[in-house]
Amino acid sequence: MTAKTVVAFDLYGTLLSTESIAKRLEKHCRYEDFSVITRNSLLHALADNNEQLSDNNIEDLMQAYDSLSTFSDVNSALIHIAADPAIEAVIFSNGTKTMVSNSVLRSKDLSPHSSVFQDIVTVEDVQQFKPSKASYEHLANQTGQDPSQMGKLWLISGNPFDIVGARATGMQAIWVDRVGAGWKDAMAPDLQPTAVVHSLEDIVDEVHCRRL
Repeated sequence: MTAKTVVAFDLYGTLLSTESIAKRLEKHCRYEDFSVITRNSLLHALADNNEQLSDNNIEDLMQAYDSLSTFSDVNSALIHIAADPAIEAVIFSNGTKTMVSNSVLRSKDLSPHSSVFQDIVTVEDVQQFKPSKASYEHLANQTGQDPSQMGKLWLISGNPFDIVGARATGMQAIWVDRVGAGWKDAMAPDLQPTAVVHSLEDIVDEVHCRRL
């Protein structure tokens, strides 16, 4: 029996759109839960713009992460993946397990496709955010892959920093460039995406044609 190809989807900014929530992330020198960072970012953005919200309104915004809408190409792409026995899909996120599970299961758009994902892998156990090497090696361990053969793992992400981190560990990585801006990361010119797509609908073909 041919081994399945593990394809790991970044969640926020790749499957779920966070454009409805105005936020600004602060840099942290130590690990904090992604939910804590998200809350701190909201508070920072409010202070930076001389705005105030009640505690109830802040809680409402935080809970909005549990009901984010998907991008328009997600539905058909996940249907395609569900029908492909050669691909094993997982979620791979900087969020906490609780936060990510809530986002997947409570999103009216994404929850109907939750069974497509065989696992939800987060960085909580290693307490290092992507793009750290340890986070991608943790993905390999959690999906039963040999960390010495990272080239058999695929990351799907709309975030350039995630693509660079995955490629630096030897993974294959598909960058989802929905706006057609083109790859412009000049900090790591040797770490290009394995492939660039403008729609998630194209990733299955890319994985199959480049499969090791």
